Amino acid sequence: MSQDQRPGGPGLNDQLRNSFTSLAPPIVASPAKRIQAFTGDPDFMTSLARGLAVVQAFQERKRHLTIAQISHRTEIPRAAVRRCLHTLIKLGYATTDGRTYSLLPKVLTLGHAYLSSTPLAVSAQPYLDRMSEQLHEACNMATLEGDDILYIARSATTQRLISVDLSVGGRLPAYCTSMGRILLAALDDATLEEYLDHADLQPKTSRTIIEAGALLECLQLVRQQGWCIVDQELEQGLRSIAVPVYDASGQVLAALNVSTHAGRVSRSELEQRFLPIMLTASRDLSAQLFA
Repeated sequence: MSQDQRPGGPGLNDQLRNSFTSLAPPIVASPAKRIQAFTGDPDFMTSLARGLAVVQAFQERKRHLTIAQISHRTEIPRAAVRRCLHTLIKLGYATTDGRTYSLLPKVLTLGHAYLSSTPLAVSAQPYLDRMSEQLHEACNMATLEGDDILYIARSATTQRLISVDLSVGGRLPAYCTSMGRILLAALDDATLEEYLDHADLQPKTSRTIIEAGALLECLQLVRQQGWCIVDQELEQGLRSIAVPVYDASGQVLAALNVSTHAGRVSRSELEQRFLPIMLTASRDLSAQLFA
């Protein structure tokens, strides 16, 4: 276990079993299996679902994929993948060099309406801006999407730059990010166990927790304390702290975080100066959303 999280005590799992709940959907094995679950529903459009799964197969480090690679990622037959890609190309959402395929900027319009109009993102922006002004650091909000976190709002600072892409609409692995651990800790026990059974825990740095048991201990601590620090597990030099945002019933709806440089802000400063400001922002935002 890294120095970022420390195990709780004996019996912690029993004590915390019901401390967090979540609105996040269950994690499924593959897009194809999820689509197959709707077999028999006369109103369900399998072709549309497959097209969306093909779009989601592309990631930051896998921007150029072959039909075979997409089929492997989604478990959708190659012939169906080919038809989806042909349609996306005709509509201006994708392009090909003859062997590999990639998405075009037009695909951003699919998510723009949500990201620009959802009450959660719109309501959060003033709080993120205020935190950024107070702390002079980048502040973010994310939700859980499968095994990743999806950035839905952000307040950046011009003078603080790191190499990872943290723009709105960006995705990062949940297991090695502070917001991701807040959101994973909020899953029910069965869903969390399923996640830990299949998650691809790859080392991003020498500090990254990649053992499922150690990660579970970290998430148990997050459940207990209600906040999370991740110290240089995603990227060397990147230290972040996150807190949950709750809905009206007390379920975790999203997470807020502040990203800092480890050489500039210590762990103790995150806990003593940053955390109170973030908890206040989370409480006030939750109250505004569901007043």
